[in-house]
Amino acid sequence: MLPVKDPEMYDSELEKPDLSGVDETVDRAQAALENLQRADGHWVFELEADATIPAEYVLLRQHLGEPDDLELERKIGVYLRRIQGDHGGWPLFHGGAFDISATVKAYYCLKMIGDDIDASHMVRAREAILAHGGAARTNVFTRLLLALFGQISWNALPTMPVELILLPRWFPIHLSKMSYWARTVIVPLLVLQAKKARARNPRGVNIPELFAPHGSVPHKAAHQKWLWATGFAALDVVLKAFDPFWPKGLRQRAVDACVSFVTERLNGEDGLGAIYPAMANSVMMYDVLGFAEDHPDRAIARKSIEKLLVIKAGEAYCQPCVSPVWDTALACHAMLEAGGPDAEARVARGLEWLKPLQVLDVAGDWAEERPNVRPGGWAFQYNNAHYPDLDDTAVVVMAMDRAVQAPEYRESISRGEEWVVGLQSKNGGWGAFDADNTYHYLNNIPFADHGALLDPPTVDVTARCIGMLAQLGEKADSPRMAAALAYLEKEQEPEGSWFGRWGVNYVYGTWSALCALNAAGVDPQKPVVRRAVDWLVRIQNGDGGWGEDCASYKLDYAGYEPAPSASSQTAWALLGLMAAGEVDHPAVARGIAYLQQTQTEDGFWPEDTYTGGGFPRVFYLRYHGYSKFFPLWAAARYRNLKRGNSRHVAFGM
Repeated sequence: MLPVKDPEMYDSELEKPDLSGVDETVDRAQAALENLQRADGHWVFELEADATIPAEYVLLRQHLGEPDDLELERKIGVYLRRIQGDHGGWPLFHGGAFDISATVKAYYCLKMIGDDIDASHMVRAREAILAHGGAARTNVFTRLLLALFGQISWNALPTMPVELILLPRWFPIHLSKMSYWARTVIVPLLVLQAKKARARNPRGVNIPELFAPHGSVPHKAAHQKWLWATGFAALDVVLKAFDPFWPKGLRQRAVDACVSFVTERLNGEDGLGAIYPAMANSVMMYDVLGFAEDHPDRAIARKSIEKLLVIKAGEAYCQPCVSPVWDTALACHAMLEAGGPDAEARVARGLEWLKPLQVLDVAGDWAEERPNVRPGGWAFQYNNAHYPDLDDTAVVVMAMDRAVQAPEYRESISRGEEWVVGLQSKNGGWGAFDADNTYHYLNNIPFADHGALLDPPTVDVTARCIGMLAQLGEKADSPRMAAALAYLEKEQEPEGSWFGRWGVNYVYGTWSALCALNAAGVDPQKPVVRRAVDWLVRIQNGDGGWGEDCASYKLDYAGYEPAPSASSQTAWALLGLMAAGEVDHPAVARGIAYLQQTQTEDGFWPEDTYTGGGFPRVFYLRYHGYSKFFPLWAAARYRNLKRGNSRHVAFGM
């Protein structure tokens, strides 16, 4: 059992308000969360994206010509039909607008598993696709899938020569200048494009009906600059013309380099990069190169994908990845806030599970930029040693530090802190996986129509790193803390909020920043804090909760737009306000009342909305755990502060 650092929250001499109702809310949520802890001590919850990943999974099986699993296909079909939007297509998040790329993939998948194209749901989807210009208007990665299945020519895709992997690091377009997710997705894709891979498609299913008579490929994405896009488009013409003339020896050397890159990072049963797109591309790469199904590398790459499936009694889908480290660390924080012997025992088991997952022996891709930094981070997934991230590392370290641990945990904390410090970017902030990944011109290359090729510093990750350093005793006037705090202040929006890269959106960013400012000892009366508090109070919904839609990531965002309350976003707003010293504010009381009123009999909160970020405007996530641990965390903190002799939050988040 773990003793917990005394946050000076309890004082028997003080009159304590009647918080029995809040106690009941906390106790029910705590018991429910405890029941979901796995036997080995960790928590993991479903991580749901949109229609694209389950659709791609079905099409991958057909690409490889694998034996039919008709029952699994049936269940995936049930899932896809359920999440179809009222507009006829498929959105990127619950209740979202029509997305042509997701809709083309979902339609193709449903046709592949046998849905009649004259069925009403297929007619509505097809009409919506054609009304938006047809399948030619989809994004690059959807057109890649269409090229693999022979629905379009490979020339309809921007050219990425496989020889890219051989370029020196100083070259303006280089894999090391891209984000980890782009790197792991693109490398096997380079081979697929070089070999002009073709799906087996044993059922012979095609989708010519989705192409408009005069449909055309977009010249550039909305985020891309005209001059850059025009220049890269001209380069694409040159590359296409030169493609047949690459020396065969050079091309083979490049293919071999790609295979070596993938194989080194294959990551066992957790897969390349531990994310579905890279994992699927790796399997197709091995396939097009003639690796037999039972070849160890191909077999393990294929097996990794099966671990992403969520198969229920009536439906099934494929996750984009899994989130056990993130879920376990955040659940530990919520349990520590709830307190008590049972919670402490659960946290002890959770931290024991987390400890050996720290990456201490692999200098991952991040070392390209920081070769002299020792490894010491945690990854998001069960295993992803080449790609630990700063966010998970900071959250794990804060949980370990908050629970007074045996001496061996001090080394884990120290190594985590050392790695985080070593990956601070020059502008004072932190990115998720790399330092100084700020080559913004690369988002203008034709392959970057999603606008997320890079991993620059962001407010939310920076805030977590500041909170960790402050909790470990770093002073606000140290050079690195001063630079980080200056970065936060610079990034504040005029209305008082902060952008949330990895959570939706300004509520998430503002919560993160307020926690960091509090931990660093910034006076809560300073304008930077007051503006944020005023913004959170101003956007509170009439029911007492907070909500924000994924559409807030749009390029023409002009300020907060009302959205229905969500339990996780309500919890973030409450935790942010309490970090700013506002536990006694009426808005906080209303928010806690909202959580009490919306808690269900199972101890949790309903939440269908997507409050996690993948790629802004392209890919969003529904963390099924967020409605289970964040509201518990907020309610428990409210109770503790109201009963305590201090209104100050004593931790980094």
